[in-house]
Amino acid sequence: MEDAYKYKRVLIKLSGEALKGDSPTGFSGPAVTRIVELIKSVIDNGIEVALVIGAGNLWRGINGSNRGMDRVTADYMGMLATVMNALCMKDAFDAAGVSAEVQTSIPMEPVAPRYNRAAAIAALESGKVVIFAGGTGSPFFTTDTTAVLRALETDCEAVLKATKVDGIYTADPMKDPDAVRYEEITYEEALSKQLKIMDSTAFAMCSDSNLPIIVFNFSDPENLDKVLQGNTSMATIVGR
Repeated sequence: MEDAYKYKRVLIKLSGEALKGDSPTGFSGPAVTRIVELIKSVIDNGIEVALVIGAGNLWRGINGSNRGMDRVTADYMGMLATVMNALCMKDAFDAAGVSAEVQTSIPMEPVAPRYNRAAAIAALESGKVVIFAGGTGSPFFTTDTTAVLRALETDCEAVLKATKVDGIYTADPMKDPDAVRYEEITYEEALSKQLKIMDSTAFAMCSDSNLPIIVFNFSDPENLDKVLQGNTSMATIVGR
């Protein structure tokens, strides 16, 4: 079965909102369980998976900044929120019989060990899910940038951005019925069209290192497996 896959080691970028499901904030047990089940299904087929999770279900640094809070303080609060999300997911993976490890960019023992590239790669090779938390460790950087940075450092073959829509469109498909989905698009095209895929720092890093970004609908339980096999009929791949 493993031979059917185009990508064998990937980093999945999840939004914090994915963990709250229908709840207004925080965590939803069914939503977290569903994420674990989807990722477990591909790990069981030999895929190595790293995760970076946003903090939008708990805190958004930019919102605090917009309300007059010091931006650095607000961003550090967001970093801490990503650690809470990572611990939640690790607990859920462990309960499902999937070994998971959290690594943080900020020293936080005994909560979780600090990020270590060699240890992260070894954990991935052993079949563990590795969850990178705490952002980059510095303010002014988003979890998109964290995802790309950790993917490059751990030799991932693609960044999979899990969303609620099946790829990138010419316009918002929720608002424009004539919006057309791109199956493939180059970094240059995406940049010239000002498509909001990731923040500019993350996008530039992917372009410079030729790391594919695959935007797909995580709501459909079959899509993750299809994307890993190289099927972009329900996704958009950004590359060269």
